[in-house]
Amino acid sequence: MPNSYQNVLALIFAIEEINWSIQLLPNISLGYEFHNFLYSHWRILESFLILQTGQDGIPNYTCGRETKSVALLTGTSWATSAQIGGLLELYKFPQITFGSFDPMLSENRQFPSLYQMAPKDTSLAIRMVSLILHFSWNWVGLVITEGQNGLKFLSDMRAEMDRNGVCVAFVKMISTSLVETSPVNVVIIYYDTDSLNDVNYCIGLHLVTWRVWITNSQWHADITGKNFILDSFHGTFIFSYHHEEISGFKNFIQTAIPSKYPEDPFLALYWFQNFHCSLSESTCTLKNCTPNASLAWLPGNHFDMDMSDGSYNIYNAVYAVAHALHEMFFQQVQVQSTSKGGWTVLSLWQVTIQFNNPTGDQVNLDHKRKLDAKYDILNFWNFPEGLKLRVKVGEFSPHVPHGQQLSLSEMIIEWATGITETPQSVCSESCKPGFRKTPQEGKPTCCFDCTHCPENEFTNDTDMEQCVKCQDHQYANSQQSHCLPKSVTFLAYEDPLGKVLTGTALSFVILTGVVLGVFIKHRHTPIVKANNEALSYIPLTSLISCFLCSLLFIGHPNTATCILRQTTFGVVFTVAVSTVLAKTVTVVLAFKITSPGRRMRQLLISGAPNCIIPICSLIQFILCGIWMATNPPFIDTDAHSEQGHIIVCNKGSLTAFYCVLGYLGSLALASFTVAFLARNLPDTFNEAKYLTFSMLVFCIVWATFLPVYHSTKGKVMVAMEVFSILASSAGMLCCIFAPKCYIILLRPNRSYLFKI
Repeated sequence: MPNSYQNVLALIFAIEEINWSIQLLPNISLGYEFHNFLYSHWRILESFLILQTGQDGIPNYTCGRETKSVALLTGTSWATSAQIGGLLELYKFPQITFGSFDPMLSENRQFPSLYQMAPKDTSLAIRMVSLILHFSWNWVGLVITEGQNGLKFLSDMRAEMDRNGVCVAFVKMISTSLVETSPVNVVIIYYDTDSLNDVNYCIGLHLVTWRVWITNSQWHADITGKNFILDSFHGTFIFSYHHEEISGFKNFIQTAIPSKYPEDPFLALYWFQNFHCSLSESTCTLKNCTPNASLAWLPGNHFDMDMSDGSYNIYNAVYAVAHALHEMFFQQVQVQSTSKGGWTVLSLWQVTIQFNNPTGDQVNLDHKRKLDAKYDILNFWNFPEGLKLRVKVGEFSPHVPHGQQLSLSEMIIEWATGITETPQSVCSESCKPGFRKTPQEGKPTCCFDCTHCPENEFTNDTDMEQCVKCQDHQYANSQQSHCLPKSVTFLAYEDPLGKVLTGTALSFVILTGVVLGVFIKHRHTPIVKANNEALSYIPLTSLISCFLCSLLFIGHPNTATCILRQTTFGVVFTVAVSTVLAKTVTVVLAFKITSPGRRMRQLLISGAPNCIIPICSLIQFILCGIWMATNPPFIDTDAHSEQGHIIVCNKGSLTAFYCVLGYLGSLALASFTVAFLARNLPDTFNEAKYLTFSMLVFCIVWATFLPVYHSTKGKVMVAMEVFSILASSAGMLCCIFAPKCYIILLRPNRSYLFKI
């Protein structure tokens, strides 16, 4: 096979290079002998006996040899090395393998004379996963060679994929048929032996052109021999050990012809197959070949001019033997083993060396001191089929800081046939911001559904598992991808609602002031005197304060306004309602007096009902004082608003607030009851009816206020409170004082008919 014969040429090239060198093994020539191992236990052992003795099957007897073999280089199969290793240890004969590194061979004390040229590939799984993560793939299939190496790679790959959130779509060992159980766009194939040729054949036979294959350097292409324009492996990523280019190797290949190496039957056979030669019957030599033919003429699918990893390992293996011999020569530890004067078999310590090859790369045969390999990432170009180029598109170096280990030139990557842009390989599409991942039962973590975040929660990245709740001063945007700051709002004077309420309050303040002015101007009239001037001025002044009190609820809240609005609200309303109660009691007493000597008349003349005002007000003042001393109102925010961050005055103690409000209600209910009982008292002008109506309006307003107050939030709640204050105050003003103003201003003569 072309790849195998490149290994042969690499060995010949290294030996000739050493033989021409004047620094390494001067005056000593190295030779070589090839044995084509068939996959048979007996054939492998037989080949070694022939190599060692020069006879067919006679151990410990050498005949016809002028020199003795000093080392054995074995091929890519670890089974070959293990099978022949037991026999080689009997002779302490060094075996150097150029296949992939196998930890079992190095750690097993059964083969102390076995050395591996390949670097350690224990980090291959890390390198492959780093490429997968670079393209954001998380749904990947695995095709693995059965055996120790394959199982070790599978274990490393699973662990590394789990650490990085990449899921295994399927795992197929080579002994089973290659039929995937899950749709996947990216498949990792781990090649360890030539047994994977069947896998290549199966893939090529079905012309799978829409897959991205990731594999190691043991992979080789064109084992089917087909020449279709499409190729299943076009765009394959190959992780190859990094090594510098061997100077002169390509020139050597160009000059390698059968006449130069007449004892090499493999080169002659290869020439016969590719350069239209015929065979001379008399001499069994080639004739009529293509003139001046060279291996360099062949297309890439017949012979690859670039040195493979195996050929590079062979090149280093030859130099390892040469350096060992060179060390023996200079230490003068050579011992003649026969009368013909040959070299003894190399001892263990004589082969365990470290050196730099001609390219400057360090070679170390001690597996304990081997460094993690640096990988070249190659991209296989074979479109149209036959191009067979391995183009370096990146590298992974373990000796640089984390995060800079992978470098990739995406612009020059050729993807698999049928793919025009970077492919995706995921079990589920990524969840966009605003959604969270919900695992699918019974499936890997990479398979999930995308669920919309709940209200006022967000996700600001893809594939987040949990939604995050916005803080109280924030709200989620419509896409729920991030939180926005709530606008700081309150019932401002500039708001339309604030303007209406402010204008209404000021209008009633002016109106109440006009009424007060009317009463002061006509204070000598019988109707004003009959209603008691003090009991007329006090409620009017209280109502002016009530209307002005509503303005404390409008504008930017602060600590002072929060406290004043509640205390003013409680005390001023108490004064107004208690005044109404006092007027109601006065009216009842006035109509109940029938005899000049009765005690009720004395109470009325002494002004005892007026004491209701300070007593009731004092009780409310005490309640407000307890409220302010225990848990006073304070500035707070309404976090329940959807997009606005509402600044409000927190009532502090709700119990105290409802006690104040309840006390007001009790006074209003008492006033309403007394006035209702006195509504039918006879006379031309009975004020009890209007007092009844005023308290009825007050009770209706505040009875309606409570449920509405609790069902609203933010500015509407504050506006509702202001409206209740204005409505109840306006009801008292209109019901009590409007009829009197009507009589005073429009029917002045009627006021003289009023009598007590």
